[in-house]
Amino acid sequence: MKPFLTAEWRNLFLATYAVSPDLLRPRLPPGLDLDTRDGQAFVSLVAFQFLKTRVLGIPWPGFRNFAELNLRFYVRHGSEHGVVFVREFVPQRLVAWLARTLYNEPYRRAPLKAKCFDEEETLTVEYRLQWAGREHFLAVTGHKPAFLPPLESDEQFFKEHRWGFGTSRGGQGLRYEVCHEPWKVYPVRDHRIDLDWGLVYGPEWAFLGKASPMSTILAAGSAVRVYPKGKVTPG
Repeated sequence: MKPFLTAEWRNLFLATYAVSPDLLRPRLPPGLDLDTRDGQAFVSLVAFQFLKTRVLGIPWPGFRNFAELNLRFYVRHGSEHGVVFVREFVPQRLVAWLARTLYNEPYRRAPLKAKCFDEEETLTVEYRLQWAGREHFLAVTGHKPAFLPPLESDEQFFKEHRWGFGTSRGGQGLRYEVCHEPWKVYPVRDHRIDLDWGLVYGPEWAFLGKASPMSTILAAGSAVRVYPKGKVTPG
């Protein structure tokens, strides 16, 4: 099967927070359970660069390189571990429209820019989102070189998920497969998150504005391939 989408996902900043499972359960697609770690549920704020994008093998001019910012949480379907998105931002109106129309994914269009500062010993990445009348800012600096974390580490748990899940307009669970090599990470030296959670994701998320992430990750990323896999079967 040919992939629906190929691209490079680069310079991924993941900031992860422990949250109440009661906040996430109403958002679960049918047939899924929350994927917890040590009994806790989590959400991750994820910013990254979408590069060299092709849809059905076609490199659409003007839609190859852009940034994305999303909020996701962690789920499982049997032995399959994956993520569900609360909201995803991209700067291109057409990309957001296609994702909403074809896959009912919660995309929004908003001005979003990424900037990288690649120094000899460090890598710094900044993301700036314009939404609801203000700028929201994320930045992270990591030490070089990048390394592959242990299989049982927090870094591995939060960054490596093969499956994405969603819900069709008819209420049926959907899934897609994301294939890539394991991502190396840079040890995070410092980070900054200036984001109004209530404006960006809704009032129920405003409490995270006063919370500190329990995990921050700067991942190098890699080439990815995305395959639609259809409906989620019960069980």
